[in-house]
Amino acid sequence: MSIKVIVELKAAPGRRDELAGVLHEMLAGMGPALNEMGCLGSDVYEVIDDPDALVEIAEWETAAAREAVINDPSTAEVMAPVFELLAAPFKATLVQPV
Repeated sequence: MSIKVIVELKAAPGRRDELAGVLHEMLAGMGPALNEMGCLGSDVYEVIDDPDALVEIAEWETAAAREAVINDPSTAEVMAPVFELLAAPFKATLVQPV
């Protein structure tokens, strides 16, 4: 059964659009590789009542597939431009249907 991951990102003040652009570029560049590693797709959303917040909702084949990508040292390297735009660490919540 696939899982969804809800990632809450808080951009540095006034930098949400820049963060969204970096996320879209990163996801587009990693797309084929992520698909091979178990990512079934993702979308990025603006938080309506917070001008500095974004939410990414991704679907993965399994929690283990996502964990493997997160723990791969190259992931931190690719994510570095995202981390530079954050005001606080991101929060990821994994969910599955009941």
